[in-house]
Amino acid sequence: MIDTRPLGVTTFRRTWIGNGASYFGFQFTAVAVPVQMYAVTGSPTWVGLLGVAGLVPLLIFGLWGGAAADVVDRRKLLLISSAITWATTLALLAQAVLGARSAHLLLALTAIQAAGFAVSSPARHSIVPRIVPEPLVPAANTLNYTASTAGGVLGPLAAGVIMGIWSTGAGVEVAYALDALLFTVTFWATWKLPDIPPVVSPAASASPEKPSVGLRGIATGLKFLVTQPVLLLSFAVDLIAMVFAMPRALFPAAAEQFGGGSAVGWLYSAIAIGAMVGGLTSGWISRVRRQGLALIAAVVVWGLAIGLSGLARSLWLMVLLLALAGMADLVSAVYRQTIMQTFAPDHLRGRLQGVFTVVVAGGPRLGDLRAGATADLTSVSTSWVGGGLVAAGLAVVLGLTSPALIRYRPEQDPADDR
Repeated sequence: MIDTRPLGVTTFRRTWIGNGASYFGFQFTAVAVPVQMYAVTGSPTWVGLLGVAGLVPLLIFGLWGGAAADVVDRRKLLLISSAITWATTLALLAQAVLGARSAHLLLALTAIQAAGFAVSSPARHSIVPRIVPEPLVPAANTLNYTASTAGGVLGPLAAGVIMGIWSTGAGVEVAYALDALLFTVTFWATWKLPDIPPVVSPAASASPEKPSVGLRGIATGLKFLVTQPVLLLSFAVDLIAMVFAMPRALFPAAAEQFGGGSAVGWLYSAIAIGAMVGGLTSGWISRVRRQGLALIAAVVVWGLAIGLSGLARSLWLMVLLLALAGMADLVSAVYRQTIMQTFAPDHLRGRLQGVFTVVVAGGPRLGDLRAGATADLTSVSTSWVGGGLVAAGLAVVLGLTSPALIRYRPEQDPADDR
C-alpha cells in the first residue's frame, strides 16, 4: 500500500492538504473551459487551441519561474503566483455570468492562468526535498500525485453531475465558482509555510557571478541539463506520451455518443481514477531500482491502453481502459519527478523544475492541438487510436536507441551517464 511516512512531517502534511484542495477545485475549471469552448464553437480544433493558448506562457514563465525559485524565497513566489491563478479563475466566472460567449476571451484567460501555474509549479515542487528527508522524496512525490489524481477523479465526476443537473451555461458558472472557493485552502497552506530562501552552492559562493532570474540564470540550468542524458531522455519520453497519446481534447465530442452530460465527467476523470488506484497501491514504487526501465515500460502501457480505449464502443469499457492508462501514468510521473529531483542540486533544482514544468504541462497542450486537429482532418477514432499506438512504438524505439535511461539506477552517480 501507499507509503504515508511523509505525512508525519507537519509542513509537508499541511501543503499536501492545501494542494489536494486546489487540485480538486481546478478540475471544475479544467472541465468547464473545454465544455464552454465546445458549446460556443462546436469544433474540436477550438478545444485543442486551448492547449496552444497555455503553451506559450508555459514555455516563457515556466523557465523564468524555475530561475526565480532558485533566487528568491520560494514561499513568497508561491503566494504571488497563486494570486494570479486565483484572479484568473474569478475572471472566468465573470465572463460566464455575463454571457460573453467569446472563444478568444477563453483563450486569453487560459493563457494567463497557464502563466500563473508556470511560475508557481517549479517553486511548489522544488520545496519537497527541503521539507522531507531525501529517502522519503519518492513517497512524498507519490502522495502528491495521488492527491492530484484523487482531485482529478472527484472533480470531473462532480463537474459532470453539475453539467447534467444544470444547462451548460449555468453549469460552467457553478464550476468556476467552486474552483475559486476551494483555492482559498491553497493560500492558507502556502501562508503557513516557513521561509524557504535559496541555497547557495559552495561553487557559487566562491564565484563573483550572482544568481540571476534572467536569461543567464536560465542558461545555467540548461547547461547542466544538456550534460545529463538521463534527464533529457526522461523529458523526451514524457513528451512522446503526451503529444501523441493525450486524448482529452476529444472527450467532449466522444461524450456525445454516450448522451453527453455526466459522460463528460466520466471521461475526464477516468485517467485520474486509474492514477489514484495506482497511487493507493504504490508501496512497491520506492523499492524499484531500475527506475529508467520502469519509466519506459509505463509509457508503453500508457500508449497501448489509450489506443485500445479509442476502439471501445461502451462508455464503461472506455473508462476502464483510460483508467489503466492512468495507472501507468502515475508510475511514469513519480519516476520522472524523482529522477529529476535526485539529479539536481538544490541551487539548480528550481530551474530544472521549471524545464520539467514546461515539459509536463506543455506536452499535454501540444497533445490537445494534435488530437483536435487530427480529429477534424480524419475522425475522432483515428486521432485517438493512432496517437496511442504511435506513442507506445516511439517509447520502445527511444529506449532501444538511447540505453542511458534504461540503465539508470537511483544509486548511480549522474556523472557515470555523461
